[in-house]
Amino acid sequence: MASKATEARSPGRRSQVLTVPIDVCPDVREAALALHASGGGQIVTLNAEMTMAALANPALGQAIAAADLVIPDGAGVVWALGRQGFRVRRTPGIELAHSLLVHAAQAGWRVALVGAGPEVMARLVERLRQELPALQLERAIHGFQPAEAWPAIEAELVASAPDLVLVALGVPRQELWIQQLPGRRGGLWMGVGGSFDVWAGVKKRAPRWMGALHIEWLYRLLQEPSRWRRMLALPAFAWRVLLEG
Repeated sequence: MASKATEARSPGRRSQVLTVPIDVCPDVREAALALHASGGGQIVTLNAEMTMAALANPALGQAIAAADLVIPDGAGVVWALGRQGFRVRRTPGIELAHSLLVHAAQAGWRVALVGAGPEVMARLVERLRQELPALQLERAIHGFQPAEAWPAIEAELVASAPDLVLVALGVPRQELWIQQLPGRRGGLWMGVGGSFDVWAGVKKRAPRWMGALHIEWLYRLLQEPSRWRRMLALPAFAWRVLLEG
């Protein structure tokens, strides 16, 4: 369950999907900007797979509950909210994150990127400098750092107080890392999964028509057949939602 403090800061109505908190708000981008204006916080993008992972992993569930903004990233979550009478739009995290980067370039926000491999990060930085030349990209830290390097990296990152930090360390690591980061304050901190790979041109997103049909999961499975075990969470999620009525 979310704390009363988190509920008070929530930019919309905080509901739940299978006991996992989620915010119902008319415009997630505006909600994110309002969160930044009110002092910042953690943004989580929730889909069916992460919901099931949170039920199995109490630490992830607690991190999501403590987040300041939890948006409906997947079609399954939107469907589950619809069964509760909420009419919300699916908002892919990759699209919200890119929209925030564009806003950051326009508003003069200081931005940090954390995660992915060294080559992906290098390509991403090059592409962002071409696409958004005004972007104040102050830190670009790849995720393959030795364990002993992280404390200094974290301290330097927190001390720089960026306006926007996008973290591509994968679920649940990115959510737990953000939530447990000592001294974190201000700015928006958001886990973005594999977005860096897509933006860097290493991977492709599913075609728009697959997104419209809510079968992007199939495209990801075709790209990465090793994900098949993780995809078993999707029918399990639907069954749990139906059982709850």
